Amino acid sequence: QVQLVESGGGLVQAGGSLRLSCAVSGGTFRINAIGWYRQAPGKERELVARLSSAGSTNYADSVKGRFTISRDNAKNTVFLEMNSLEPEDTAVYYCKVTGAVVSIWGQGTQVTVSS
Repeated sequence: QVQLVESGGGLVQAGGSLRLSCAVSGGTFRINAIGWYRQAPGKERELVARLSSAGSTNYADSVKGRFTISRDNAKNTVFLEMNSLEPEDTAVYYCKVTGAVVSIWGQGTQVTVSS
């Protein structure tokens, strides 16, 4: 069964950086679009960054200039580079990949930014 395996979360001080990874495992899955989402306690899940199949990117206003979404096609892995982290970035981060027919969610990885 195809699934996404996320890694890279953790505890970091404000101003620090983290790189989240999301790898496809358990089978073949052709990735078209990619999305990274986050959900903070008591809040709804929100879109952080999106990378379309055509290569265009979109970012939430709160992360523009600090976060970068990318992919490694050879490794079927997607990334979220997060710089200049702020306490407000604390949340569980989820990746979502969309193929030709279905979308798959990762299990989530906790990111905690201390002030």
